Amino acid sequence: MSQPTLAVVGATGAVGSVMLDILSTRPDVWGDIKLVASARSAGKVLRVRGEDVVVEALTPEVFEGVDVAMFDVPDEVSAQWAPIAAEHGAVAVDNSGAFRMDPDVPLVVPEVNAAAALDRPRGIISNPNCTTLSMIVALGALHDRWGLEELVVASYQAASGAGQQGIDELRAQAAVLAATAGVGEQTGDVRKALADAGAPMGEAFPAPLAFNVVPWAGSLKDGDYTSEELKVRNESRKILGLPDLRVSATCVRVPVVTTHALAVHARFSEPVDVAQAKELLRAAPGVELLDDPADKQFPTPADVVGTDPTWVGRVRQAVDFPDALDFFVCGDNLRKGAALNTAQIAELVAAEF
Repeated sequence: MSQPTLAVVGATGAVGSVMLDILSTRPDVWGDIKLVASARSAGKVLRVRGEDVVVEALTPEVFEGVDVAMFDVPDEVSAQWAPIAAEHGAVAVDNSGAFRMDPDVPLVVPEVNAAAALDRPRGIISNPNCTTLSMIVALGALHDRWGLEELVVASYQAASGAGQQGIDELRAQAAVLAATAGVGEQTGDVRKALADAGAPMGEAFPAPLAFNVVPWAGSLKDGDYTSEELKVRNESRKILGLPDLRVSATCVRVPVVTTHALAVHARFSEPVDVAQAKELLRAAPGVELLDDPADKQFPTPADVVGTDPTWVGRVRQAVDFPDALDFFVCGDNLRKGAALNTAQIAELVAAEF
């Protein structure tokens, strides 16, 4: 039996470049791999699986003979082109937000709900938001044992979650402020220093991110919640199959380039045992437990960046809540939070061939 053909759409982008690295290091389940991008990137040569591959322009014809097409592109591009890929017989695995809440498109995390990938009426499978992905693998393992009923979450999201513009804005601001003595000692110093230096401000984030935290990610939605906060609620419900799950989320940008972190308060249907919870997390696929409070061992973005697992630490019984756990999670938002989960979904489909 021949191996399926894969197309990577958005191969020249930030997530696409991580995808090529992942495809070169994971078990090789693919036959031919096509690299696809916009017309302006067509003709570039990228390396995947140790071979040079010429990037092709995104056209309907590029999907002929393709079995699986992974989309690492903006929402509007996926909304247009994923259905076209499906019409040409490919299973589209989409990393954008275009189809996540479509009832006819499964939202899949292989460690949690792999079977959902089999039911795809539109020929499309969706990849969750990177913030949701940073915690959902750990939550899935705990939910299977105790039955999750409520989440209160505060995220600490990296600048790269806002794309290359977010990274550039943070780096430019940090360079200015690092060279400016006394910044931050008085109200307004940061904004004035950035303005005087002509550093970018207010383009990717509504306030300076360097030397600061910004309690805003996404766009304004109903009830004064942001789109990122509602994604945490709605996607967690869909992935776990809990339409009535109570979720309250506050999403915050922090001056970190890559890797999201979340503080999670999770309540369950019965009292939880901390020691057992740690054993479950230690054994859960895709989870690394780093939790030694006596030795101050816990995950941080600086330790986790560039790695694949969901890292969990600070696991403890919630004070005054015998049915709840508090814990801290970190996950590289460009790997498991984007490219890796997409690749894992695609591998589930490849196994069908």
